[in-house]
Parts: sequence; structure tokens; C-alpha cells
Amino acid sequence: MIKVLFVCLGNICRSPLAEGIFELMVQNRKLNGIIKCDSAGTSNYHIGDPPDRRTVQNAKENGVILTSRARQFDPADFKLFDYIVAMDSQNLKVIKSIEPSGNQESYEILMMREFDRLETNADVPDPYYGGEKGFQEVFEILERSNQNFLEFLIERHNLKRA
Repeated sequence: MIKVLFVCLGNICRSPLAEGIFELMVQNRKLNGIIKCDSAGTSNYHIGDPPDRRTVQNAKENGVILTSRARQFDPADFKLFDYIVAMDSQNLKVIKSIEPSGNQESYEILMMREFDRLETNADVPDPYYGGEKGFQEVFEILERSNQNFLEFLIERHNLKRA
């Protein structure tokens, strides 16, 4: 089983959307028995909350249903996940600041937009304080990035294509 964790600040906008989009792509490729995903936030602001209503609405308009509840990133996640995917450079710094020293061969820390062919060296913008347009922009970034990330996993792990 390949396990992926998407991480943003509060786990109510970007990372649950990344999780929902990726989960749908995995199901569509019939890889849901092989790849599992989750999401978390580096902060404890929204633990137990559903995703932001605007994120839920935007996802629904784009055919994605979000069901996750916010949780905080935990150092135990380094042992539980093969890929930890940060939405932005600030959250990447937080993840790395609590990364255990020693053997790190069991997981890989990545940036989501490493897989966005339009702009690979950028953050996924936080739509929380913006309008509807920002949520759609984030959806499109995550859709592109997740598609390429899934292709990366298929190639790297020699998975059967569906």
C-alpha cells in the first residue's frame, strides 16, 4: 500500500481538496486498493472541523465530494506515510522542523507544485481570505498537480495502468 499525506496550514482548504481530488483520481484508475491518501494541517486551529464551506462548494461544483475532518500533522505521520506533500514552503518548513533525525528512507517529503508543469517552483495559494475565483484557481492547480503526481507514483512503483 502506498500512503500519501497532503499537508497545509489548517487542513480545511487546500489539503482536504488535494485529498479529495487525488482520491477520485485513484478510484478512477482503479488503484484504490493500492494507493491511500489523507490530509492534515500543521496548525491546531480547526481540529475536527469539516473543510471550509467554500472549499466544499467548489469541490462539489467540480465533481468532487469532500468527507474529511481536519486533523493536525503529527510526528507519527512520518512513520505512517510514504509521501508527505506540502502545499507551500511555510508548511514545508514546519514539517521539516519536526522531522525525526536518523533514517528517513521510509518516506519522502515533496511540494505539491513540483508536479505542476505550469509553475513548478511555487506554493499552492491559500484561498481562505480570497473570493470564489481563488478557490477555483486552487482547484485547477491541485487537479493538474495531482494528475502528474499520480503518474509519477504509477511510474515509480510500476503500477498497472487502468
